[in-house]
Formats: sequence, structure tokens, C-alpha cells
Amino acid sequence: MTQRLLAVHAHPDDESSKGAATYAHYRSIGTEVLVVSCTGGERGDIQNEALESSAMANRDMAGLRRIEMANAQAAIGFEHRWLGYQDSGLPENDEPVPANSFALIPLEISAEPLVKIIREFRPQVLVTYDETGGYPHPDHIRTHDISLYAYEAAADASRYPDAGAPWQISKVYFDRIFNAPRIEAMYQFLLVNAPETPQLAQMQEFRERMKDRPVLTTTQVPVGDFFDARDTALRAHASQVAPDSAFFFWPNDLQRQAWPFEDFQLALSLVDSPLPETDLFSGIPAEDLSA
Repeated sequence: MTQRLLAVHAHPDDESSKGAATYAHYRSIGTEVLVVSCTGGERGDIQNEALESSAMANRDMAGLRRIEMANAQAAIGFEHRWLGYQDSGLPENDEPVPANSFALIPLEISAEPLVKIIREFRPQVLVTYDETGGYPHPDHIRTHDISLYAYEAAADASRYPDAGAPWQISKVYFDRIFNAPRIEAMYQFLLVNAPETPQLAQMQEFRERMKDRPVLTTTQVPVGDFFDARDTALRAHASQVAPDSAFFFWPNDLQRQAWPFEDFQLALSLVDSPLPETDLFSGIPAEDLSA
């Protein structure tokens, strides 16, 4: 039985903040996990004032982020591919997206290498972002677009005939890891067990920010044993994740007690899998897992 999971992300570091514990969990049971980074993160700013490699970041951000990605990959054990497109940056004040960046490449062109990867890797499960990208970064929104476009095209023998034999992915998930019930659960745990901790105020801030968001989770994967591996992968992206980042506000022991899951939304499925789920591969027939 070979389970194969494909995760499509916008930039190096996104895979570590949005699903790394899940990837580590599945790797621990023998699942093949392939992460695709659509861009190289070339236009990312330094988010860590204490970055030891700041000279390299200023000179060669793309090169540094490749090194960071390799370290994160080693921490989790997934396979990795670069799709090869340029980071679009995060334009402000109605500035245009830079020419030739990922967000501006026509889908029928940018999707072809992803279709080829799907047909070569033959995953049963695809994980990506929803139509908002999780936040309004043009590369995150484009990652959603290209993922669903390639999902459909990879299964159609008439499209991209030179990209390999067609392959039908069984299930598509959107990342829902940062959600209001998770924040509420951790807030209530602190309120009862550590009411004097300064982390309670931080949690209250997140609680207020998240309270009106819809709850779209269908699938909770129990991955608390892999939170430390997730954090090691996150810290590998040192140019983007500072030691005092909000990612590390709450000790993993707390998280394991209050919310030992990573959360996803089943967006598309060709198999019968009753909700809620605890396994991204739930409902996929054994014969499909051996293909």
C-alpha cells in the first residue's frame, strides 16, 4: 500500500507553517509526501532582525531560501520540487505586480509543470489553499488557482499530452490550520491552568481577531507528536521566522493538551468519506493506494 500526498505551496516556509506536522506524521507511517514550492521567495523581506545570514539575505535572498528549504526538508523528510516561478512580492498602495512574476503567468502556461509533477508522482491527496490564499498575497491566491487547474488538467488525457499519462487525484484539501476553535481551545486551557501567564493576553488578541471567521474544518489529523519537528522546520526558515515569532508563543506541551491537531477542509472528493475525518486518505480504496 503506497499513500502519496502532494502539497502545493506558494513560497519556501509556507510548507512549514501550514502542514509540516501532518507531513511528518504521514512520513512516519510510510506515506510518500511531495511538497511543491511555486516560487523561490526571492522578494521576501527579512523577518528576523537577528538573522545570522543577513549579509547573504541582502545579497542573494533566493540562494539563502534554497538553503533554508533544504534544512526544513531534512527536518520533516518530504520530497521537494521547485515549480520555478518568480515571487510576486506583496505590492502595496496599488502598486502593480512585477512583470514575469508567478501571479501574472497565464495559468495554461504555469500549470504545465505542475500537471507533469502530478502525473509523475500520482498522489491520491492534494493539499493547497482556498480561493483567498489564506491571506491576500498574489502568490497564495495563484497557488490556489494553479492547484485546481492542474488537478483537473492532470486527469484529462487531451490536455498536455506530452506531460505524461493522465492521473486522477481522489481528494483535495484546503489548509484550515489557523482557526477560531483552535485559538478558543488554547485560550480556555490557559484560563484554567495558567491564568497568570502573559500568553493569555496574546491569546485573547488572536481570539478577538478570529472570532467571526467561519469554521470550515472537516478533517482533524492528530499530529501532536510531530509539533517539535514542525517547529524545527519552521526555524530552518530563519530569514522569515524570528525566534519570538507568534508561531512559538505557546509551548508545544500546551498545544498537545489543548489542540493536538492540524485542521483541513475537504474541498473536492471522488470517494465516499464520512465527515468529520481524522485521516486525509479516509475513503480511498486499497486498490487506489497500490496504484
